[in-house]
Amino acid sequence: MTITGSNSTTALFAEGGAGTLRLLVYLALALALMVLDHRAGYLSDVRRLAGVAAEPLYWVASAPGRVLGAARKAFSDRQQLNAQNADLRERLMVSTAQLGRLQSVQRENQRLRQLLDGAQAQHLDVQLVGIADVDLDPFRHRVLLDQGSLRGVRTGQSLIDANGVVGQVIDVSPLNATAMLISDPSHAVPVRVVRSGVRAIVFGTGRVDQLRLPNLPPSADVQVGDELATSGFGGIFPAGLAVGRVTSLATDETNPFIVAEVEPAARLDRSGELLLVWNSPAAASGPPEAPPIPDNVSSTDTPDSGAQP
Repeated sequence: MTITGSNSTTALFAEGGAGTLRLLVYLALALALMVLDHRAGYLSDVRRLAGVAAEPLYWVASAPGRVLGAARKAFSDRQQLNAQNADLRERLMVSTAQLGRLQSVQRENQRLRQLLDGAQAQHLDVQLVGIADVDLDPFRHRVLLDQGSLRGVRTGQSLIDANGVVGQVIDVSPLNATAMLISDPSHAVPVRVVRSGVRAIVFGTGRVDQLRLPNLPPSADVQVGDELATSGFGGIFPAGLAVGRVTSLATDETNPFIVAEVEPAARLDRSGELLLVWNSPAAASGPPEAPPIPDNVSSTDTPDSGAQP
């Protein structure tokens, strides 16, 4: 037992001595290589080749980090894109709404300019009014205006839109007024045919898209397509306002007269802003008077039709 233990101890120390010697050899070799590399640079190519050989290992080792970074960046970019898209959609909706309002204001301004231009071309006094309410009774066509006697509205004033005659004021209160449309069955407008000058009276039919011109003699010069305008008779509607266009002619069943169907010029069921119109004093006063004769010119100085120079 004792001899076996001695042999084991000796072998162990013998193996430890060989390991120490081997370590010293390695250290000496390393020092020699370091000195040679420092003095002559013999190992630079070896290090370069070793770096090239180790590059795949570095790439494999760093791959998880790169994948994680790319995923984090992609997720961040997606969130940023979603936020930008939401912001752009919101801006687009706001811009679309603003554009719609601007277009509505532009159309309203255009209608108002058409109204005013038409009235000024005929030398009429005008007053802009709006429709506050519409009478839904199918047997009468009337609208409630948002202005009354406090704003100068009077019974009998004519009402037009940008295209033609709409109706007339029949009742006035301090704050509102009621107007009867020309399509009302009890309404009548004195008109003349623009082409031929034939005078007649147009009646409402209870339909906003149709008027009637009855009791025309067969000899009356009225044709399909003729434009009708107010004649100025009756003192309600100023002369020259568009009323409608003849769309058809038919013979009356009960007498030998002709009945003409007329399409209104005004948009009776769509107008929102209307004009009250009446003849201006300048237009109603007739032609201007002749200028007075100066005081320094006597009546004898005026040439006579039979005077000789």
